[in-house]
Amino acid sequence: MIDASHEPFEKNVEITKRVVEAAHKAGLSVEAELGMLGGVEEDIKVEDGHATLTNPAEAQDFVRKTGCDSLACAIGTSHGAYKFKGRQSLHFDVLRKIQVLLPGFPLVMHGSSSVPKEEVDRINAAGGKMADAVGVDPNEYLPAAKLGVTKVNIDTDGRLVWTRVHREFFRDHPGEFDFRPPGKIFIDEYAKFIASRNEKLGSAGQLVDLRKSLGK
Repeated sequence: MIDASHEPFEKNVEITKRVVEAAHKAGLSVEAELGMLGGVEEDIKVEDGHATLTNPAEAQDFVRKTGCDSLACAIGTSHGAYKFKGRQSLHFDVLRKIQVLLPGFPLVMHGSSSVPKEEVDRINAAGGKMADAVGVDPNEYLPAAKLGVTKVNIDTDGRLVWTRVHREFFRDHPGEFDFRPPGKIFIDEYAKFIASRNEKLGSAGQLVDLRKSLGK
């Protein structure tokens, strides 16, 4: 993954192309990014007013010039747990235009965590203070996948599950200090969460067919 989306278009192309050339020599694929998501990711913060949707024509030009293998597009998602004020929907109109210009090309959605209310409520009930945390509607994952999105990033949701499990464990076991017992609980809870997202994406129960397609 190379993210130079904060740079002007031509600079983004230059940086990405250099990474692609080096990666392809080593037999590695490259995911690039075009358009800027709002929110906070690691040490980068982009205010909503400065977020920009991916320009479909630029996306086509970008892929042609860089040779990247997949493209993360800005279509209305945002990094972190505090994504939006009120309900926010994906810009399917932008996604459709990109798909028309790049048919069959793998697209990626960053900042797609749903920030489940039940997780936030349980975190707060166990001592957390997460007000106004809002995410992407998970019911929009499958429509996006049908328009060419092959990868959906939901890192924040996993962190929420981790936080909820550990807050509840140490609230209920105040004398404990070992992280290993809640860690085992987290593994099970995270597996359940990922399985629920497989249902939303329509990928649940596909293992047998996948093995057949791979000749295994």
